[in-house]
Amino acid sequence: MWFSPEDIAAIGLTLKLAATTTLCLLVLATPLAWWLARSHSVRAKIVGAIVTLPLVLPPTVIGFYLLVALGPNSPVGQLTEALGIGLLPFTFWGLLIASIIYSLPFAVQPLQQAFAAIGARPLEVAATLRASPRDTFFSVVLPLARPGIITAAVMSFAHTVGEFGVVLMIGGNIPYETRVISVQIYDHVEALEYTQAHALSLAMLAFSFIVLFALHFFNKPAR
Repeated sequence: MWFSPEDIAAIGLTLKLAATTTLCLLVLATPLAWWLARSHSVRAKIVGAIVTLPLVLPPTVIGFYLLVALGPNSPVGQLTEALGIGLLPFTFWGLLIASIIYSLPFAVQPLQQAFAAIGARPLEVAATLRASPRDTFFSVVLPLARPGIITAAVMSFAHTVGEFGVVLMIGGNIPYETRVISVQIYDHVEALEYTQAHALSLAMLAFSFIVLFALHFFNKPAR
């Protein structure tokens, strides 16, 4: 396959963004999913609905509000400027924040389902052995939830790789800085460079198939 230097830069940036987003999501989504799986309060249902919003909202809507929330007139924008960080839109860090928010349900939902499937019995047994809540979580809950953790990681990574609307809104189209694979394909099509667009699209198609096949093959339920 014949990729230009800009194509290779877009691939590298996409993989870096997807890997960083996945790591951040596993850290953030695990305690959130555990709380959602264990709580039946109205507050948990409200938070669960908020977490699910990216599944039903158009990506451009999420990107627009993130652009406003991180812009120069927002408290966040004024804070980052006061700290000397500068504005986050049209930077890698802005892309990272947007990707975390947009891919959040793809991490939380598999984890929440895995935690809910464990049930109360293993926790009660651990309590009778005088295991602390922390030991129970790390020694009992996380090993039992391993399929959900793998699914959350794979889906978060794959979904971040395929983002378009959100990353275009919050990251723009800056070569070597914020231009990811999906935006690069869009640029090739706009320039009528169908051969280059086909090469990248075929690579994305093959990647998505391999990821989903591996997920089904290695993460099948234990018999």
